[in-house]
Parts: sequence; C-alpha cells; structure tokens
Amino acid sequence: MANSTAAIPDLTLRRLKALSDEKRVRILTQLAGGERCVCDLTDALDAGQSLLSFHLRTLKDAGLVTDRRAGRWVHYSLNGDALADLEDFLHSIREASAAATATAEACCD
Repeated sequence: MANSTAAIPDLTLRRLKALSDEKRVRILTQLAGGERCVCDLTDALDAGQSLLSFHLRTLKDAGLVTDRRAGRWVHYSLNGDALADLEDFLHSIREASAAATATAEACCD
C-alpha cells in the first residue's frame, strides 16, 4: 500500500496532533461559543493555569486558536480558516476513499 504522511503538509499534521488530546478538544468546544478569557476557560475546564497554558499554546502553535491581550488577561478564539482547512483535508480523504471503493478490485481472491 502506498500511503504516506509525506504528502500531508506539516501544518495539517500539527493540527491533527493538537486535536489528539481530550483537554484541547474541550477547549475548542468552549471556544465554539465565541471568544473566551483564559480565566473563564480555567474555571470551565477545571484546569490549573499552567496545564491550560500548555494546551492553549499547543492549539495556538497549530494555528487552531488566536489570542488577544486585554490588560492582564488573554482572550482566545477559534481560527475559522484553520478549521476549514482541516475540514477540507478530511473531506479529501473521504472523497478519495469513496472513489477507491467505487473502483476497487478484489485482492487476494
């Protein structure tokens, strides 16, 4: 089989890896309702600030969230373009799978 991650852009791989953690997915779910202050996320996720900062940094480095500083607080929001890129990537996999299934020949028969 000729599957290879070499053809997958590095940014897409980083985004998928960022989504592989339950806390980070929960953060994105919280942000789906709109911009949130880090203090609100700490309370909503019952997470310590250092752990939450680590997860937010991972999401930010992957481009999935953006931040803005307001005084001493940082507010986070989803990056819709990044989510659309992931959606496009997953859609292309689904389309390739459907096309392969439609033209697949039996193997090992």
